[in-house]
Amino acid sequence: MSRLIAFLRANVHPVVFPVSAGLTVGFVVFAGVFTDTAGRLFTPLQVFITTQFGWFMIAGVASMLAFSLYLAIGPYAKVKLGPDDSEPDYSTLSWFAMLFSAGMGIGLLYYGVAEPLTHYLEPPRGVAPESQAAAQQAMNITFHHYGFSPWAVYAVLGLGLAYFGFRRDLPLTMRSLFQPLLGERIHGGLGHAIDTLAVLGTVFGVATSLGFGVMQINAGMATVFGWDLSTRNQMILIAVITLAATASVAAGLDSGIQRISQVNINLAALLLVFVFLAGPTTLLLSAYVENVGHYVQTLIDTLLWSGTYEGSEWLSDWTLFYWAWWISWSPFVGMFIARISRGRTIREFVLGVLLVPTMVSFLWFTVFGNTAIELERAGAGLGAVVQEDFSSALFALLDQFPLATVTSVVTTLVVGLFFVTSSDSGSFVVDMLTSGGSTNTPVQTRIFWAVSEGAVAAVLLLSGGLAALQAAAISTGLPFLLVLLLASWSLLKGLREEHPPEPRSGPRLPPASLPDATYREQEFRKRELELRERELQLRERALQLAEQEFELTVTNGGEDAAAPPGGHVTATGQLDVELDAGREQLEAARHELAADARELAADARELGMGDPTATPDERPDHA
Repeated sequence: MSRLIAFLRANVHPVVFPVSAGLTVGFVVFAGVFTDTAGRLFTPLQVFITTQFGWFMIAGVASMLAFSLYLAIGPYAKVKLGPDDSEPDYSTLSWFAMLFSAGMGIGLLYYGVAEPLTHYLEPPRGVAPESQAAAQQAMNITFHHYGFSPWAVYAVLGLGLAYFGFRRDLPLTMRSLFQPLLGERIHGGLGHAIDTLAVLGTVFGVATSLGFGVMQINAGMATVFGWDLSTRNQMILIAVITLAATASVAAGLDSGIQRISQVNINLAALLLVFVFLAGPTTLLLSAYVENVGHYVQTLIDTLLWSGTYEGSEWLSDWTLFYWAWWISWSPFVGMFIARISRGRTIREFVLGVLLVPTMVSFLWFTVFGNTAIELERAGAGLGAVVQEDFSSALFALLDQFPLATVTSVVTTLVVGLFFVTSSDSGSFVVDMLTSGGSTNTPVQTRIFWAVSEGAVAAVLLLSGGLAALQAAAISTGLPFLLVLLLASWSLLKGLREEHPPEPRSGPRLPPASLPDATYREQEFRKRELELRERELQLRERALQLAEQEFELTVTNGGEDAAAPPGGHVTATGQLDVELDAGREQLEAARHELAADARELAADARELGMGDPTATPDERPDHA
């Protein structure tokens, strides 16, 4: 025991690890022993969260998408995630492969056929079932759930972690995101709470995905080998695949996750190409272009749809579940993509995370979703399979093409590898969080978290299957959304501290309030009066010089007038006329100057500046 205590003290965070591990083990024990009680708690919890806070989740995800776009095109786009001379650790292709496989691989396989076909049969937004409009709406909604929105959540969190971790040399933990807001308090109780919440969100988010993966692997085994679709078989599969994930965890990030990700991407790509070529190829090419265009065209409407006028029950089962699932996954995915993105600029990071996985996901759903809809329209009977069991939908689609057994085996293998990469990546991230941000964590703790994720997935399946998985995702996703919004604010504050905004030049927006407008108008008028006062002083000086010049002219003119013989009377008369005209001009200038001075004094008194033409002793503010 003493050796174990010494090991934990040397390798894990003294607060985050024991609290997170205790809560996780406690949940496993409770849900495993009191299975029926846990199952009865999940459904009411999901209903309460989605009905009371659904609007908050929709607005929160929308705001993070807007924020991520601002970061990509705003003044901080060229800031590097690391020192200014740093270079990326991974090639672009390897980076994309790890992003895609660690992000939502199991979701693509589980829902690739099931979701578009379900929305086609039961459209949520006022179109006739099984119509052309229903098909377009089905693809648009599916794109919405796997498009820019979830990846914006990952991008914001991952960017913040990479920025503070690699550019400011803070530990690669969730608490580091809040350094601009909390300062040194991130090392106290608030920081411990943030990291613990991130650990729990990661464990339950990954466990939800593992539960979906195991259900689909069971369906694949049923298709290929005739296994029963049963909870018992799913428990066996969880145990076997968790062992495989544990081996990958023990191998480390570079030798484990990277290799498995590359193999899995290749297999998934082969499956995608097969269905693309075996299915309605020309229609799929056209559908991809139109689906993407329709998604972009209706993005804002779909993004902000909260069911106010059409009811929110459907949103609770689909969009809100997805948002909570992605949010609960965000500590895992965000930490992972931050770890592999050192040396990239903010623009490169955001655009890469937003566009590449999204466009690949769109291609996947177009190939499998539109193919499934076309087969259903032709009478293949896929709709009945989907309505009975989502996990069998993909295999029912493959059964419509040649080499069905081979492709079903490949699909089962791909799902299994996605299971491994999800558990592998999740365990690595959780271990980083519970070890204070260390990237060289001991194998023993990584194995503990890999086994814990499998155990949580197992008890969730025992407690209620799909409904329990959804409830677990939603219950952990909601509180972490608030953390994400605060983290976004903190990231913006940190960027502004390093790169203060430059003073704006040119026209400015009008002031936001009447007092502000009045103040600015007064300041402007005061400055104008100061300039007018200076102008009067210059004119007065010019007038004095003109009078001196006039006096010299009078003196010199009188002497010169007596000189010419025989011309005294004529010259003197002409000079007198000119002198009188000069005196009148000077007098008029004095009157004009005095009038301007009186006007200036009146304006100055109105603004409370005193008389600018008075001497210092005459001014009211003179002490």
